[in-house]
Amino acid sequence: MTLEPFGARLRHAMDTRGPLCVGIDPHASLLTSWGLNDDIAGLERFTRTVVEALADRVAVLKPQSAFFERFGSRGIAVLEKAVEESRAAGALVLMDAKRGDIGSTMGAYAATYLDKESPLFSDAVTVSPYLGFGSLRPALDAAAVSGAGVFVLALTSNPEGAEVQRATAADGRSLAQVMLDHMAAENEGAAPLGSVGAVVGATLGDAGVDLAINGPLLAPGIGAQGATPADLPAVFGDAVGNVVPSVSRGVLRHGPDASGLREAAERFADEVRAAVSGN
Repeated sequence: MTLEPFGARLRHAMDTRGPLCVGIDPHASLLTSWGLNDDIAGLERFTRTVVEALADRVAVLKPQSAFFERFGSRGIAVLEKAVEESRAAGALVLMDAKRGDIGSTMGAYAATYLDKESPLFSDAVTVSPYLGFGSLRPALDAAAVSGAGVFVLALTSNPEGAEVQRATAADGRSLAQVMLDHMAAENEGAAPLGSVGAVVGATLGDAGVDLAINGPLLAPGIGAQGATPADLPAVFGDAVGNVVPSVSRGVLRHGPDASGLREAAERFADEVRAAVSGN
């Protein structure tokens, strides 16, 4: 049975649980700060704690696949369990994998994260369009079939991204704007929100692009990277109501105590609500 489209599910989750995405990023330094070893046992304990603390209350959990992949098959097994348990508790799972390839290889990535029969099936996945937006077609089509979403890199929070993303296309648009315009076309007519989102860093100041894509805008960079919820209106303008701020270390550093994680997540969600509403 096909799920309700991701955009509709995300809109409901943000309205009921608060507009916040919390990353599950088991950095070696975070494991150490929690008093855990940088091994599979530490990874399991860290991940289980975050999921048990937050999956029943935040809108989105975003595991960073690389931090699980580094442990090989045992790390992937931990990731599979985290995805399953997070979704069972009501959180939407955004797999932060940033996959980008062409043809059958992109199709294989799509099958990994966007096919409901896959053990890593997620509500959405991050992808890179810089082999050409058309290279994402297998993922876009797979997401449409399963009711999942796709978040496409547009203007990222790392300074190096500008040399590609701010480059000018032949028609004078920035490459980021070209990608955003493709996303808008994919989302045309969707309500209440399209299922193709953009990744736009919260640290950018004035984004300088048209963000009216009728889809969600994942905003990394809040917390440890220096942005705050109060910065969101300046970056996103009229599209701020569709922003999904992403916080990782800003919440995770409050572990390993579950109550500390919950309080930090609740505080960020409250700050985002206030910033978006203008109160």
